Amino acid sequence: MLVLFETAAGYAIFKVLDEQKLQQVDSLWKEFETPDKANRIVKLKHFEKFQDTTEALAAATALVEGKLGKSLKKVLKKVVAKEAHEQLAITDAKLGGVIKEKLNLSCVHSPAVAELMRGIRYQMEGLITGLPPREISAMSLGLAHSLSRYKLKFSPDKVDTMIVQAISLLDDLDKELNNYIMRCREWYGWHFPELGKIITDNLAYCKSVRKIGDRTNVVNTDLSEVVPEEVEAEVKLAAEISMGTEVSEEDINNIMHLCDQVIEISEYRSQLYDYLKNRMMAIAPNLTVMVGELVGARLISHAGSLLNLAKHPASTVQILGAEKALFRALKTRRDTPKYGLIYHASLVGQTTAKNKGKISRTLAAKTALAIRYDALGEDTNAEMGLENRAKLEARLRQLEEKGIRRISGSGKALARADKYQHKSDIKVYDPSGDSTLPSVSKKRKIEEVEEAEEEDKPVEVKAKKVKREIPAEETEEAAEAETETPKKKKKKKVKHVEEPKVEEEEVMVSPVEETTEKEKKKKKKEKKREAEEEEPETVVSPTEETTEKKKKKKKKVKVEEGE
Repeated sequence: MLVLFETAAGYAIFKVLDEQKLQQVDSLWKEFETPDKANRIVKLKHFEKFQDTTEALAAATALVEGKLGKSLKKVLKKVVAKEAHEQLAITDAKLGGVIKEKLNLSCVHSPAVAELMRGIRYQMEGLITGLPPREISAMSLGLAHSLSRYKLKFSPDKVDTMIVQAISLLDDLDKELNNYIMRCREWYGWHFPELGKIITDNLAYCKSVRKIGDRTNVVNTDLSEVVPEEVEAEVKLAAEISMGTEVSEEDINNIMHLCDQVIEISEYRSQLYDYLKNRMMAIAPNLTVMVGELVGARLISHAGSLLNLAKHPASTVQILGAEKALFRALKTRRDTPKYGLIYHASLVGQTTAKNKGKISRTLAAKTALAIRYDALGEDTNAEMGLENRAKLEARLRQLEEKGIRRISGSGKALARADKYQHKSDIKVYDPSGDSTLPSVSKKRKIEEVEEAEEEDKPVEVKAKKVKREIPAEETEEAAEAETETPKKKKKKKVKHVEEPKVEEEEVMVSPVEETTEKEKKKKKKEKKREAEEEEPETVVSPTEETTEKKKKKKKKVKVEEGE
């Protein structure tokens, strides 16, 4: 069995002397404890040294990518092809497949081969003769530096470095432009202050100043290429009545030089923006479709690279850029921020303030998927981004129409705005709540109130009880009157019901007042008799007479109590 061993100095091919020892994988390391023991197991057959670092780098990169380099192919044809019947032990199984396909050599890759390679590497200085250790270490260091430089230069993961640098430069240019334009407006404003109010666009202002120079030259200057005709006429009119101060020609030259700088930086900024747009569409097309070129580039710049951004969850993508606000909210135990850099995306910007949080959350979830697809996927199309953006726009429409649809009775129909009618309620003061005493109805007759007062008033002066003998004729007439006039009974009942409403007042009654009251009662009874005599007499049954007699007795008792 032959062994292919790669070093920084060149390719080495060893011949295995005792193949039975390879079967004992666990104890194989003991055979490589010393150089003498190692020489009993393997023997160097051929060593192909690299001519320079460039050749070593080419061979190393070919091995890393699993390809068959020119130098390796030459060695294998020269040495191994002579002993084609023997197997070739290699480290990389992928490389073994390529060798077998191109040179028709049987290759072996197993745990025993890996252990054998480890032993050879441990005793490499003793096994490879004619190569001093110092030279091997120098070539290893040189190859390591060259390989690292090559990886940094051609790594596909590091292409987004250009995006990070471009967006940083774009932000710096914007700051510088703002400072330059502000200085230019303030400086030239001393000479021609009216021009700043007439021309609001910064680039058009600088171009106009560059063409005009001194304001006395406005009449002979053609500004039609920079501003519309109406604005040009307004500028010429304002120049004639300007309140600005006179400046020297040297000052005007410095202002014009500053305007040149502003125009050049503006042109370079637009060129840089186009470059950034093209790079973003090439590297992260789905991310660009979801949030735009500038927001996508700022997200990549904030994370460090596209691959680092792909490792972030959607919740982190949502608040990326608002770290200071997040930790302040956690420290003070308040509400955490809903969005960071993603706030500047067009989808979040066009929503109402109430729905910004919901849209930013859904947008961050879809953006996280788009970033992973761009960073780890093989396709470079933006179909996934377009599909997710359509879903987000549909969700946005649903949220915007949700509040309007709820007001209407049905879920499908839009709400109809009813005509506004102002209803004013005039409240009137109710004085009944001021007094806690029970109120007496006005419709009650004075006589009834007097009778109720008489019954309720406790009499302190002891008066003699006068028993009146009522003749039988009067009792019979009273009974007939009760049967014929039931309406009168109802009135009496009303009297009894309304009696407790009257206020109870203790009054000292004199005997003279009692006699006058008795005379009034006699007159009332005489009036009743006259009314009863006029009415026709009715036949009364014996049962009715008995009940009427009982009632009369009760009345007599009540009258006595009242007296």
